[in-house]
Amino acid sequence: MARSTIAALACALACLAPGGAAAAAATGQTLIVEGAGDGHGVGMSQDGALGYAEHGWSDAQILAHYYTGTTLGQAPAGATIKVLDGSRVLKLALERYVRGVVAAEMPSSWPLAALEAQAIASRTYALTTDVGGSRFDVYSDTRSQVFRGAAAETASSNAAVAATAGQVVEYHGQPVSTYYFASSGGMTEDNENSFIGSTPQPWLRGVPDAYEGRSADWRVSIGFATAASRLAGLVRGSLRGIEVLRRGVSPRIVAAEVLGTRGDVQVSGPELEARLGLQSAWAYFSVRAGGRVVREPDLSGQRGFAPPAPEAPPSTTSPAATPTGATTPQGGTPAPSPATSASATGGAPAF
Repeated sequence: MARSTIAALACALACLAPGGAAAAAATGQTLIVEGAGDGHGVGMSQDGALGYAEHGWSDAQILAHYYTGTTLGQAPAGATIKVLDGSRVLKLALERYVRGVVAAEMPSSWPLAALEAQAIASRTYALTTDVGGSRFDVYSDTRSQVFRGAAAETASSNAAVAATAGQVVEYHGQPVSTYYFASSGGMTEDNENSFIGSTPQPWLRGVPDAYEGRSADWRVSIGFATAASRLAGLVRGSLRGIEVLRRGVSPRIVAAEVLGTRGDVQVSGPELEARLGLQSAWAYFSVRAGGRVVREPDLSGQRGFAPPAPEAPPSTTSPAATPTGATTPQGGTPAPSPATSASATGGAPAF
């Protein structure tokens, strides 16, 4: 990797000198992390769905935006879902299950179009995942999507489920995995860049996300001692910093290196996010020593992100606006990694 030879030599000499480690710790270095978004970034942004709904988009238009090239179809009649709830497995009718998910995953005060998009995404995800083999289909928590049963139901969320009864997201006539998450930061991500090792899927492409219901930017400060502890096993010698190697179609990190005084160790963006406890892998690193802040090396070539311009709703005659076999819409994995999920906070992709 291209780095300053003088800086590397100075660091090496400082760490080899008697008391070098203690002197480095005494500087009180801090890792500054600035980022955006909340969650893995694949599929539908819930905050983005809120924004699109507030700007006049229908449920079908929202879903067609986030799941590239998809249309709406119908779930099999009489479909059931087996949910692992604690130590019990509940076998529920699909619509009853979705009623217990929607208000647990999205505020019921949000516009109906956003709740309807959530209902369709949740219904489709339930039909296309099978994390428990023959015993159960989904977990009742963020490893799949949150299910709280009748306790979660509200009049508005139930109305959204009823208005979209049976509707699912399809690609080439088949239901497909509909991952979603809390906030995109302005751009979603290709699935293989967040679910490392997964096969690229044409409906899970990164897309510009013009609207966010709340600020997606965040900033955290982590002392070097704390950062080194969280990165245990990835730090050779003493921690020097973090260098980004590659980013996805959004600024989410795909690969980086943990820089140590005795060598560097490569790490994926999702693992780095999970280890450091970040909201997402959309992150930029700096180091503060005393009153000086220096940006860490970044070989990705992505130095910033320009938010997309606001978008008008697409034509209501778009193919995605009509479910297969229906009239107009009524409402207008590899092994799991710590940061991957269908839902707003975590879960298990299956490709």
